Amino acid sequence: MPRPQITLAILGMPGVQLLDACGPLDVFAEANRQAGYEAYRLLLLACEPGPLVSSSGTRLIPDAWIGEEIDAIDTLLIAGTPQAADQYLRSGILDWLRQRAPLSRRFGSVCTGAFALAAAGLLDGRRVTTHWAVAQPLSERYPQVTVEADAIQVHDGNLRTAAGVTAGLDLALTLVQEDLGDEIAKDVAGHLVMYFKRTGGQMQFSRQGSTSPTGRSALQALQRYVAANPALDHGVANLAERMGVSPRHFARIFQNDVGMTPAAWVEQTRVNAARERLEAGNDAPKQVAAMCGFANADTLRRAFVRHMGVTPAEYRKRYARPC
Repeated sequence: MPRPQITLAILGMPGVQLLDACGPLDVFAEANRQAGYEAYRLLLLACEPGPLVSSSGTRLIPDAWIGEEIDAIDTLLIAGTPQAADQYLRSGILDWLRQRAPLSRRFGSVCTGAFALAAAGLLDGRRVTTHWAVAQPLSERYPQVTVEADAIQVHDGNLRTAAGVTAGLDLALTLVQEDLGDEIAKDVAGHLVMYFKRTGGQMQFSRQGSTSPTGRSALQALQRYVAANPALDHGVANLAERMGVSPRHFARIFQNDVGMTPAAWVEQTRVNAARERLEAGNDAPKQVAAMCGFANADTLRRAFVRHMGVTPAEYRKRYARPC
């Protein structure tokens, strides 16, 4: 009896991020080799006839374009593109997605491909992730979508979304695990020299200043002062005194302007300072904690894991600059 075959299609827009499309396809192709049969029928789809030019300039030859008759798709993934927000507003693409995605057993996106699904209304009331650099714009443009900015991948029912670029490999491997089991998925990971389960979230890769000065000018000046002096006592009373207002009034305007409590912002700022120390030098955890305003190394570790998803030691191992 022939084994069932899964038709898996990846849709790419003009200027598609090459790794968003080809990375997952390589994972599924390797799964076919490890399984010993064609478990996946792989399709690269385009939005218009002709070659698909990627962000790197590489020209891809799609198997079909969305104006053609396409067989039933079991799993449909939308690859990202650097100009996602503009590309995905084309009505023909959105109409096709609204028609085909609900007919698939699973659908989802890699990187900024989430913008396409959101624009089509397919993410309303759902949980998703996307590249850390566009998580906030996605959330602001589509407030009905819950964006989990730190997640490498998010599964919400039949919806699967991956964070930026290489996270598409993680998502593809997870789908292989679901379809073909742990052993084949582990063999695929080993052959492709990738983690079977990646540790931590994607914010460990972010170079954005999540605690950049925000709000009225007096608050921004205060935030710059805190960032420059993370080891000082930055309790609400001290910060309020520095601004010349009552602690209660200070807490209220800070929350309104910045969108988080003073304590939460100070902790994020100290974690960012610790990241810089861990990347730049060989200071012991106790020293890093003291220089960045944490009571001790354990307090630093708990805060670091809470914000970055990895321990300070793991972070230093990955990102420390050579001496």
